[in-house]
Amino acid sequence: MKKLAAEFIGTFWLVLGGCGSAVLACNFPGAGIGFLGVALAFGLTVVTMAYAVGHISGAHFNPAVSVGLWMGGRLDGKDLIPYIISQVLGGILAAAVLYVIATGNGSAIGSFASNGYGDHSPGKYSMTAALVCEVVMTFIFLLVILGATDERAPKGFAGLAIGLSLTLIHLISIPVTNTSVNPARSTSQALFAGGEAMGQLWLFWVAPIAGAILAGLVYKAVFASKS
Repeated sequence: MKKLAAEFIGTFWLVLGGCGSAVLACNFPGAGIGFLGVALAFGLTVVTMAYAVGHISGAHFNPAVSVGLWMGGRLDGKDLIPYIISQVLGGILAAAVLYVIATGNGSAIGSFASNGYGDHSPGKYSMTAALVCEVVMTFIFLLVILGATDERAPKGFAGLAIGLSLTLIHLISIPVTNTSVNPARSTSQALFAGGEAMGQLWLFWVAPIAGAILAGLVYKAVFASKS
């Protein structure tokens, strides 16, 4: 239960901090933080929670990360589904809190930082572009996670490396899909945005999990210790 609580709270903070910065602060008149600020916010949520609860649950906060670590031999199969459920529920609660805050001045929520392609993409990128982007970004993200948490890696820096990696991923892919690489984050926002966000949600489960599975297999085959 401690592990599941850590995953719930960590995902809650990732969605509230990352999506909250996008919904509330990105385009605030005269002082908006822009894409750079949103990218940093997502990275900071991971860094802060990785050091806060990483020693308890491993700080996944993302179903794709849990799948990738399972494929890489770092997560017991019996923990996979409970982790994913905790992550999704944590994200949904964060989205609910954000909804209450965002509508507190009478404003509509708009796209609510949901992920999408085509007309729902910030840069109007195609479904193919979105699919490739999410698979590749998640693949690299999982390679960083697997490498930074390897027993041979320098100790104490994993959270920083993972958070900076997520920041860079957002800097690249916000214009394409609003950046998912995390099905829990996508689900939580789509539930409140509704409409096309829900219709396109399938891609933001399929692509991140495909990238994570590929990363787990590659790391285990190429980079893992043979001893």
